[in-house]
Amino acid sequence: MSDNIDQSRRNILNTLALGVAFAQLGALSGVRAQTPATSGHTAFASLKQIKAGVLDVGYAEDGPSDGPPVLLLHGWPYDIHSYVDVAPLLARAGYRVIVPYLRGYGTTRFLSAGTPRNGQQAALAVDIIAFMDALRIEKAVIGAYDWGARTADIIAALWPERCKALVSVSGYLIGSQELNKTPLPPKAELQWWYQYYFATERGAAGYAKYTHDFARLIWELASPRWRFDDATFARSAAALDNPDHVAVSIHNYRWRLGLVQGEPRFDEIEKKLAGFPRIGVPTITIEGDANGAPHPDPSAYAKRFTGKYEHRLFTGGIGHNAPQEAPEQFAKAVIDVDRL
Repeated sequence: MSDNIDQSRRNILNTLALGVAFAQLGALSGVRAQTPATSGHTAFASLKQIKAGVLDVGYAEDGPSDGPPVLLLHGWPYDIHSYVDVAPLLARAGYRVIVPYLRGYGTTRFLSAGTPRNGQQAALAVDIIAFMDALRIEKAVIGAYDWGARTADIIAALWPERCKALVSVSGYLIGSQELNKTPLPPKAELQWWYQYYFATERGAAGYAKYTHDFARLIWELASPRWRFDDATFARSAAALDNPDHVAVSIHNYRWRLGLVQGEPRFDEIEKKLAGFPRIGVPTITIEGDANGAPHPDPSAYAKRFTGKYEHRLFTGGIGHNAPQEAPEQFAKAVIDVDRL
């Protein structure tokens, strides 16, 4: 009897918290959309480490430990601080919020010097499944952008039992080496200039030498109307000093073009991904109206989502790093997709 009462009380409190969160997000999202700003928070509630698969993963956590889990995945060349304002909003709504550093970022480290510093898409997805296993999280709402969105898309497509719902910036980002053999029109190729730079040894050496300068240029090009300050950039750029960051990044972009091999243990996963599997979990896709990074038109990927689906355009100068540029809107999308 007491367990039932406690559960009922918890459900009521969670419902009230969600109501407050919706009210806060509704009031704030319009303001932030009109004026992209620097971060309001500078740190997470808690930073932790856990061994998972081939990695010792660094991650941030916020919210009640027994709350419904939300996993937030960052992109390149960014870090977990893309969610430093999103996490407390979701925590106040009753969610357990978990934000891991991907391989090659922050405090995440390979457990063995002999593990390939592999950046292929399947490797990152398997990392997150192992991370969820280590935390004993059976299923989570996953929100993500850039590399993180591709990883989240893969999990939603191939392991839908682990993904309760999905928020994906720029939609469906699963790719294949075969698809990437097809040339794009010149203007589209120009947007991928750094991928071709990384295909050369000069590019690899240049990224290693000028990692922070390179990252800042990508931030400026990808989000031309985001007025981030030096401290906001420096906080994330520190994560790029990871000893494996350059190797993982270079491998990622070379693998896409078929210039390097992946690991044989991921071959079956890549075969499935090459067929562009559909995603059936509830999904909200997002695009910023000022996204300067390469991204598909929403009409090109909408049919890939076969479950409950909604697309949202974040207006007011929102670029590629949508969760950090529009945290209230992003947090609201996570809450909304959980209710689809």
